[in-house]
Amino acid sequence: MSTLIVLILLSLPVLVGLSLWRSGQRQARHRQDLIEAGLRPDQRQAILAAVPLIARLPEDLRPMLEGRVALFLEQVAFVGCDGLEVSEEMRLSIAAQACLIPLASDLWYEELTTVLVYPGAFRSRMVSRDGYVVREEEVVRLGESWSRGQVVLSWADVAAGAADPEDGRNVVLHEFAHQFDDLSGDTNGVPVLAEGQSFEEWERVFLRAYMRLRRRAETGRASVLDTYGAQSHEEFFAVAIEAFFERPGDLREDEPELYAQLSELLKLDPVSWR
Repeated sequence: MSTLIVLILLSLPVLVGLSLWRSGQRQARHRQDLIEAGLRPDQRQAILAAVPLIARLPEDLRPMLEGRVALFLEQVAFVGCDGLEVSEEMRLSIAAQACLIPLASDLWYEELTTVLVYPGAFRSRMVSRDGYVVREEEVVRLGESWSRGQVVLSWADVAAGAADPEDGRNVVLHEFAHQFDDLSGDTNGVPVLAEGQSFEEWERVFLRAYMRLRRRAETGRASVLDTYGAQSHEEFFAVAIEAFFERPGDLREDEPELYAQLSELLKLDPVSWR
């Protein structure tokens, strides 16, 4: 083998690495350009019309939201199902609500690729196991979050949840709370905590609040948290995120430690937005 061929073979890993590095740099620059460019005035107005909650955002947070919405729209494909044509207004509404959760966080929906949108509630197959017995049934859903980079939503419920920003019921926040939770590698109510946030404290507060909700659900007592969250830790986290953004004052009054943990996790304080 000639010296020239040996040198070429030895340099190949370096050249490949350099090419990948340059590609990564270009992607990072493109991403940063999207974030800095933000939204057009008409897009901004469309979001405010569809999602009244956004009007509460302090001025310093609005450019951050717009940058994340622009990145979301570039990254995610919206697919209409059952004949639904997904308009730009629909995409903006969904993106704006989804981006509230990681708004001030260092985390992002890196693996998210697709949002499927149905006109209304849709049917989904659910598989459950009890020992060696496997059951499969068809259930009606308003939304689903998949670990494979997809979210499924009912547009009728997206619109209804966005229109009333104070009822604590928001299917976009709920399903994207699952996506945020899953960034840890598992959807289990233990997301990637903020730097310096204590896991022991999170676990203590979270489990106590979860058990209180379960007791309220069993006795039929009202709660600021949707009793749907009593089903599991992951559903509790999702309904807590809904209440955190839509009923922050009530959540802080009813579950002050839980509110404080969510505020530390997301680096946000929606109570002050009022």
